[in-house]
Amino acid sequence: MSTAASTLSDKNRRSAMMAALMGLGMLGMGYAAVPLYEIFCRVTGYGGTTQRTDAATAATVQSTSRVMSIRFDSNVNSALPWTFKPENPVDRVSVGAKDMAIYLATNESTEPVVGTATFNVTPVQAGQYFHKVQCFCFTEQLLKPGETMRMPVLYYVDPAILEDPETRDIEEITLSYTFYRSKDGLAVDAAGGKI
Repeated sequence: MSTAASTLSDKNRRSAMMAALMGLGMLGMGYAAVPLYEIFCRVTGYGGTTQRTDAATAATVQSTSRVMSIRFDSNVNSALPWTFKPENPVDRVSVGAKDMAIYLATNESTEPVVGTATFNVTPVQAGQYFHKVQCFCFTEQLLKPGETMRMPVLYYVDPAILEDPETRDIEEITLSYTFYRSKDGLAVDAAGGKI
């Protein structure tokens, strides 16, 4: 074999190896895209994603004199035989003060059904300042036939919202939930174990 043919064969092998590595890298990025996007949304509040805060952190937040309206919205996917609504559709809270909203869910079917909620906040710029301390949306919910459950949401609006030029004039935030039927029909707790 000539040296020119050997060199060409080595170049082809390297090119094929690089193409294969790039393909594997792209496949890996495809699998990582969803979790990375979720982390990005949680950190930045992008797309109205709310923040999750523990009770100890929430206890350190100081309430302000500024009052804001919080509107509670509820939706149910057509595959889920539930009714779902807020107990009180609007609340007025001091920015920084912890407050609780209650949603009511009723299973209208004759069988146990597991649901899971997605959520967002509008205007979307407020997502990074809307903190949930406790929420039914962190776990899947199992309702027996005809059962009604009260589902609390403990939250506060971070006073930093008043310092941000894009959010300081917001007077109303809407917290919206949509419940969907769970894919496998079994409730999963926050730790990932089946209930």
